[in-house]
Amino acid sequence: MASDSLPLHHQLTAWVERGWLRDIDLALVQFLHGQAPEARDDALLAAALASHQLGRGHIYLDLARTLGHPDEALSLPPEGDSNSEGLALPSSLLSGWTLDGWAQSLRQSGFVSMGTERVDGASTQSLPGAAEDDNRPLVLDRGRLYLRRYWQYEQQVARAIRSRLEQPVTGDDRDLSRVVETLFQPLRSTEEMPSTGVHWQTVAAALAARSRFTIISGGPGTGKTTTVVRVLGVLQQLALDAGSRPLRIHLAAPTGKAAARLTESIGAAVDQLPQDVQPFIPLTVTTLHRLLRPKPFSRKFRHDAGNPLHLDLLVVDEASMVDLELMAALLDALHPSTRLILLGDKDQLASVEAGAVLGELCQGADQPGYSQNLVRWLYDCTGYDLTPWQAQQAALAADNPTIDDHIALLRKSHRFGASSGIGQLAEAINRQDASHATKLIQHGGFSDVAWIATRAPDGVESALLRELILEGAATRFSHPDESGGYKAYLDIVHQGPDRFDSFDAWTRAVLAAFGRFQVLSALRKGPFGVESLNVEIEKILREVRLIGGAGAWYAGRPVLVTRNDYSLGLMNGDVGIALPDPESGDHLRVCFQAADGAVRKVLTSRLVSVETVFAMTVHKSQGSEFNHTCLVLPDRVSPILTKELLYTGITRARDRFSLVVADRRVFQAAVERRTQRASALAERLAEPFRVPGEC
Repeated sequence: MASDSLPLHHQLTAWVERGWLRDIDLALVQFLHGQAPEARDDALLAAALASHQLGRGHIYLDLARTLGHPDEALSLPPEGDSNSEGLALPSSLLSGWTLDGWAQSLRQSGFVSMGTERVDGASTQSLPGAAEDDNRPLVLDRGRLYLRRYWQYEQQVARAIRSRLEQPVTGDDRDLSRVVETLFQPLRSTEEMPSTGVHWQTVAAALAARSRFTIISGGPGTGKTTTVVRVLGVLQQLALDAGSRPLRIHLAAPTGKAAARLTESIGAAVDQLPQDVQPFIPLTVTTLHRLLRPKPFSRKFRHDAGNPLHLDLLVVDEASMVDLELMAALLDALHPSTRLILLGDKDQLASVEAGAVLGELCQGADQPGYSQNLVRWLYDCTGYDLTPWQAQQAALAADNPTIDDHIALLRKSHRFGASSGIGQLAEAINRQDASHATKLIQHGGFSDVAWIATRAPDGVESALLRELILEGAATRFSHPDESGGYKAYLDIVHQGPDRFDSFDAWTRAVLAAFGRFQVLSALRKGPFGVESLNVEIEKILREVRLIGGAGAWYAGRPVLVTRNDYSLGLMNGDVGIALPDPESGDHLRVCFQAADGAVRKVLTSRLVSVETVFAMTVHKSQGSEFNHTCLVLPDRVSPILTKELLYTGITRARDRFSLVVADRRVFQAAVERRTQRASALAERLAEPFRVPGEC
């Protein structure tokens, strides 16, 4: 490339105009050029691409991979762009470049620090421009170009987790074994023993009791909530038996919706604990942002290393939704002695923002990975022989445990049995068995899944969409659909509050009925995206007079909060419905239901960051469940369509799932595609460590 940056600026501007690059990526290049006018174009281009990766969920730009697959570094349309004639792609700009030459330009640019470089397989800290010693905006570490903040986040998370892994909790193993048996024996007596002969909920409790960092992962219905409540019971019982003060415990989740769901389900689980322990188990769940307390107009929080949370134990539910930046802030706000339990489904979609923390930490959870010492200890504590789950590598099997020793994978679903099409379909997708998954949903004969073909390329045709939203595609299933699409909740809206005991009772009935059915899409834009689907759904509902009014607001409009609003007490992910309020002359108020069942009414004029939610993205559905979920796929293959997205959409359904497909090859390609996010967190944690004092 030319040394003058003007041609590069024009090139990047054209990419921004085409939607291949973001405005913020271009702004970074302009800033860097102003700070380092002598920097070469290849260094500035690398900075633009590194910034762009964050918007795609990646933590860094891999220089070697970018040279090998240059066009993957941009957000190019998967089907190609017919209007791209004359517009250079990265593959043409990077032609003839070498890795050494590119790295050298970055080192000489003036805006890149050096991180950890590998020399002959060993890691050494580069002295000139070492990343820890200056504040240059980018860091080059092992051939990966980071924005400094994200390099720091990755280091911070790795250090904090390793610190907890290396500090086991000490205690009397006999007391632990006794309390675990007391609290988990009732569960085992009411369940059929898994074919593995191991009650994994009991194993999870034992692991959590001996560690300051534990992950409990499992799919829907595997008993994560029941397990973690009993884990808390075990830990509190041990504290009480020892004459210590009760542990200070807090429960949190990434979104308001996820927090509300856990709050709803936790009460019944606590009721099953011994009465002397129940008062010391929290019954409410807050969002992580509310827990950490954001500073106004800042990315930072009031709770940090200098002002840590006063907790002995924190449980974070739906941990797959936690991005790298938020995880770094959370760990920074915890005292090193505070235990942390992450609860979630490792197979779900990664966080919306950059990183895939839970997925990375659990990437070896499906394979045997327990150390020999842990297997021996678990046998002594629980009586279960976990030799089949012992690591096969000699270095790991003996006395060098890894993070796998801190992960419990719950394998048995109590929601989806052998006859469940939803369960079998989710399992086939997780295995990336596209052929079997297609047969299951098309010809499996299950009563809870339906394959619905639609014509391309203009989107879901009106007749099919009408059938979906009015009747829940009832004719596609072998038994009636009680959720009845969106007509069911709108009928309750039209009934008005007079048939109910109170306005709040009516509101709760409306919200409950709306929550039984949900249309999901992988995309926001395009004929199969949520924006188009919401417009078409509103059009159909107006045609049949289930909604009225020509404006944005009307009785029955469902809205999704898209940004935390602490002044209103509303969190990203909260869903409310606009209803006429008799107390205000039937003016519309948007009604939300809190975790405790209370109804909150908010003026429509006070809601800024909301969107209509007849259709929502699969990402936004995380942390929610519906009786019937309908997933709409586009007519073309896209990098966005992955097995994780399909799995997440399917497992939002409790009772039935329908898939709207324009081309079955799109579904099969999605099953075969795995989400790949560039991050080195797992690599930083992969090196074996020795647990001090391990017997």
